[in-house]
Amino acid sequence: MLFDKENRFNLANLITFGNIAAGLIAIHFIVHGDFFTAIILAWIAGALDIADGKVARKYKLSTEFGIQVDSYADFISFVVMPSFLLYYAITADASSVTQLILGLVFIVYIIAGLRRLIEFNMKSEEGEVAKFFEGVPTPLGAILQWILYLLFSYGVITNAYVIGIFVVVIAWALNSKVKIPHP
Repeated sequence: MLFDKENRFNLANLITFGNIAAGLIAIHFIVHGDFFTAIILAWIAGALDIADGKVARKYKLSTEFGIQVDSYADFISFVVMPSFLLYYAITADASSVTQLILGLVFIVYIIAGLRRLIEFNMKSEEGEVAKFFEGVPTPLGAILQWILYLLFSYGVITNAYVIGIFVVVIAWALNSKVKIPHP
């Protein structure tokens, strides 16, 4: 059952569902102000994202369903969740106008991330791994947002609008023609 390619709940997909769960639970903690627990869950989601692909390739479990569910997991854990983390962190003491403006910035980012994942899926084939990503992959976009979170948290960048500008640049990079080597 766990190694049956046709089973929607095979081992690779179960790992991906764990990624989704970690991302959703992290969002819960972000909304309640517990950023530390959310960050731990984000790293767990990242580890599960790496593991699901390795398991799918090793045991020949890659399917169209798996590709789609993996992108859904990436959307939750590497687009929506880090956006919530950074947004909540930089707008905690902000005015309503700043919250609105930066909220729109993060909506743009989330739409850019979704577009990137859909484009990736349209070009993907079962079991195939390209040598290069075209555009910044969403896990790298998440890492860049986490770096912005750290820069803000440690007072290196204190202006929320400057963070917002960097978020727009990352959103653009997600759908750019930049070539990133596949690990």
